[in-house]
Amino acid sequence: MRILGLDVGSRTVGVAVSDPMGWTAQGVEIIRIDEAAKEFGLERLGEIIQETKAKGVVLGLPKNMNNTEGPRAQAARDYAKMVEDNFGLSTDFQDERLTTVQAERMLIEEADVSRKKRKKVIDKIAAEFILQNYLDRNGKLTK
Repeated sequence: MRILGLDVGSRTVGVAVSDPMGWTAQGVEIIRIDEAAKEFGLERLGEIIQETKAKGVVLGLPKNMNNTEGPRAQAARDYAKMVEDNFGLSTDFQDERLTTVQAERMLIEEADVSRKKRKKVIDKIAAEFILQNYLDRNGKLTK
């Protein structure tokens, strides 16, 4: 069963997908969104869901370092509700603290990717980290 991982931001949604066994995560793409215009990239997300035959979605939950939730956490919860309502898929959350930092460090230290190029892939890699952390912890959707 394939699961999608999403890193929801204010301008982009990074997308990753698990392998059919649910062991590994691989980055798929970055979907551009515009919260102000109420354009959330759901059409493209629906295409990815169909292409991958995903049965569930894990979203990164951006918590503060003191474990509280701020406005971006609520935005992730709102996006999860849209996914459930539009596609009828189960959703779950994975603490995403420091995943973008992990992704950036990997791109700098291991791949020596320039700042300009990092900006183009960072959200996809963060989604990959979110999904991989979830798979390592659970292996399946808990909801």
